[in-house]
Amino acid sequence: MNKSISHKQIMISNPTLKNYLDLDYGKVTDYLVNKLRDYIRDSGKKGGVVGVSGGIDSAVTATLLSRATQNFYFLIMPSNSTPQQDLEDALHLTEMLNGKDKRTIISIDNIVENFSNVVNTRDKLIVGNIKARTRMILLYAFAQKMDYLVIGTGDKSELLLGYFTKYGDGGVDVLPIGDLFKTQVRKLGEYLKLPSRIVSKPSSPALWEGQTAEGELGVSYEVVDPILYLLEKGKGDLEITSELGVNLNLVRRIRTMVERSRHKRLPPEIFKLP
Repeated sequence: MNKSISHKQIMISNPTLKNYLDLDYGKVTDYLVNKLRDYIRDSGKKGGVVGVSGGIDSAVTATLLSRATQNFYFLIMPSNSTPQQDLEDALHLTEMLNGKDKRTIISIDNIVENFSNVVNTRDKLIVGNIKARTRMILLYAFAQKMDYLVIGTGDKSELLLGYFTKYGDGGVDVLPIGDLFKTQVRKLGEYLKLPSRIVSKPSSPALWEGQTAEGELGVSYEVVDPILYLLEKGKGDLEITSELGVNLNLVRRIRTMVERSRHKRLPPEIFKLP
């Protein structure tokens, strides 16, 4: 894998990708805010609740929600694996969005510990998924209490790669930024004038200490996103390798991740009777 290839270099050498990041983020913002406002109204709900982690996806989503409706609510749900900086950034962001009186901070450690004890496990991945699903339960409890929707924070890169917990952070009512790749979400965050340390922060679900998305993927989103973009355009592996100058095995690995996680993006299969 050629880790020296930057996203900028990929963009310059590939005219087919010239519009990949060059979106009109003002128009994107207006569209998403209006779409979210209409979706909440058409659902018959009064507003929306979103989990704020201190990362770029939740920061952008929370900002869009606060512009779409005055009836917004923020949940900050740290655990023992949440970096202190993330908690501080989540608190700062919600205050920046005039949400100091529209937020609840809940440590989920005791809940996660109880679930883990029932299952009798300390497996890092299982406990991590319990954390994600605990947050989903709390979001839906608050949403039901207020007659709100649960607003999801997943982006297109995570959704395509399956980099989310099924019925955890994937358990939501709507995904406003679900058609934006991670690199595009960062650009949108810049446009929205979010704090630079949130925009530039390495993505991480923080389900265990030291976890980073790009560390698990083994490559940066600046390289992954153009591959996903071309896969979605129906390009073949060799064609993508030629266009982007990346390793063929990397392209195949990304394609495999997309294919194997397909079930996570679909509703449960219903076996139709013959």
